[in-house]
Amino acid sequence: MCKVFYWVCFLGLSLPASAEEPAAGASREALEKWFEEDTSTKTKVEDINEGQLDFLKQAPAGEAIHHHQNKVKITAESLDEGWAQLEQCHENLDQVAAMQITFRDGYIRDMQVTEQRNIGKAWVEGSSLQLSKVGENARICLQARTRALRFQDDGTYVLVNGPYMRKFLDGYYPMRVSMQIEYPANLLEVGTVTPNNQPGFAVQQQEGVVGFDALFEGELRTSIQFEALGL
Repeated sequence: MCKVFYWVCFLGLSLPASAEEPAAGASREALEKWFEEDTSTKTKVEDINEGQLDFLKQAPAGEAIHHHQNKVKITAESLDEGWAQLEQCHENLDQVAAMQITFRDGYIRDMQVTEQRNIGKAWVEGSSLQLSKVGENARICLQARTRALRFQDDGTYVLVNGPYMRKFLDGYYPMRVSMQIEYPANLLEVGTVTPNNQPGFAVQQQEGVVGFDALFEGELRTSIQFEALGL
């Protein structure tokens, strides 16, 4: 396996690597440089997406797709501090020697692993989660506090995520992303959800809960806007 990575919103950047690639403990600068390096010998891959966003009506037959799942809980305190509770899971990870899920510095705290399957070792290192010996049908879950909510000049709040992507060499492959956000319905109401509800991007909403389930190739960016009630 050569260059493989998933960019999974500001909540996580997953950086798989083989034995010949940067180790899990490599610096962010080294990893970014590694991603940008031109590869002299490239594998010919057919039927790949080259960057545009394409929503998929159904998953490709016989393929286990990386499923990135998030549950975010916004409380009354989150409106003042911006910090929210996060539960995150990754399923169907690629089988690699080493991987790290790296979070944006200053936007994550109190991270801990809550579940793992078919992974040799998983540990928290700074603002990243390090994985080694990722096997078949692997799963990893964590919980943390995330500084996810942004206050806007117009008095609204917004939760912005992305870009999500699953990339191999120069192409993009199918990925599934699920998001569920709990919020205090007596303090907030949902405004605009972007992208719009459509095949491949299903928006789910009920009182106090909003989210989406996306199946796509390419790069996905999302935003959910909330309007304050009586604040």
